[in-house]
Amino acid sequence: MNYTLNQLRIFVKVVETKSVTKAAEELHLTQPAVSIQLKNFQDQFDFPLIEVLNKRLFITDFGLEIVESAKRILHEVQSIDYKKHAFKGALTGKLNFSIVSTGKYVAPYFVADFIKSNPAVTLNLDVTNKAQVIQSLADNTCDFALVSVLPDHMQVESLPLLQNKLYLVGNKDQVFGKKMYTQKILEKLPIIYREKGSGTRYVMERFVIENKLPIQKQLELTSNEAVKQAVIAGLGYSIMPLIGIKNELENGQLQIIPIQGFPIESVWCLIWLKNKQLNPLSQAYLNFLRENKSKIIGEVFSWYEQFI
Repeated sequence: MNYTLNQLRIFVKVVETKSVTKAAEELHLTQPAVSIQLKNFQDQFDFPLIEVLNKRLFITDFGLEIVESAKRILHEVQSIDYKKHAFKGALTGKLNFSIVSTGKYVAPYFVADFIKSNPAVTLNLDVTNKAQVIQSLADNTCDFALVSVLPDHMQVESLPLLQNKLYLVGNKDQVFGKKMYTQKILEKLPIIYREKGSGTRYVMERFVIENKLPIQKQLELTSNEAVKQAVIAGLGYSIMPLIGIKNELENGQLQIIPIQGFPIESVWCLIWLKNKQLNPLSQAYLNFLRENKSKIIGEVFSWYEQFI
């Protein structure tokens, strides 16, 4: 065998993306370069690693065995690099996060100081909905995920970071009194939903079912920002995470409607696959987070923690 580390990296990326084109994009290589290296790697085996049927790429059973060995080899090589830089007093490498859309208001603050202290470390934050985040975790294409609802059918380790508080919000047009309304007010208001697969949608629907509330669904939108703009425009009301509406509350574009049983609460958690062999960089980040979590919350989220 005379394969190279570069060929191993390319093969693993092609398997992960199930596409030569996508693998080339993520590796910042040309498609012909990836195809050539993939062929050179394949030529060293008597059995096919990949099959292309009807323009779709499939990984053979033999290919799946080889990719697991390739990942272990690359992990060990990465560990050697980390140890070399750690011996010099520096961390290097890339941290890959997959975070739910409202997590973009949380995640950057829990990584900023770590990145500033380790300038050779690069960061990739993939922002998407909960279903895609869990899929990324299942595919092992990210080191960590940030969610407000833990996955039901996946074994993960978790580190709680911050409470997630959801309130019913509307725009400034209708005047609500200072009194605390009962949950029955939700039956009279047109409600804007997030799309299926969203963590906010999951928490919202669970609350509606538990309280047996007949909700009028007005719209279904695919991002927290889209919901926010629809509420500001007067298209309806929504149950939204407090973390993403601070500015709109302060400038009067949105208002919280006081209702019994609110806020609905969950917890923002950093999660990773149970029994995952963390590389030295990932382990260093977890150590940093455990040591500095309270300090970050106090400096950045004190307004949020005190909000009732």
